[in-house]
Amino acid sequence: MEEQNGQKLNVEISEEVAEGVYSNMAIISHSSSEFVVDFLRILPNTPKAKVKSRVVLTPEHAKRLMLALQNNLQKYEERYGTIKGDADPRGALPFNFNSFNGGGEA
Repeated sequence: MEEQNGQKLNVEISEEVAEGVYSNMAIISHSSSEFVVDFLRILPNTPKAKVKSRVVLTPEHAKRLMLALQNNLQKYEERYGTIKGDADPRGALPFNFNSFNGGGEA
């Protein structure tokens, strides 16, 4: 049970969704009415990435997600230490790619 605004919310998840989808890159785009987050998996020495999942959010929900991620990252770092990595969201790809030269947005 999740609590939302003092009310209990019963959350259900199927086995397939509970397994999750691995992603090592995300591309975020938006219009005036929605944000689209594409989660990709890119492999070394492969010139293309496959979209494994797409999430479409309203701008309000995108902001709530951003704030929730910030909050959870802060808690994570307090417990486990600073996460090392490129702070620039336009930074390098997750690992060295010999045949693909490009950057991703996170």
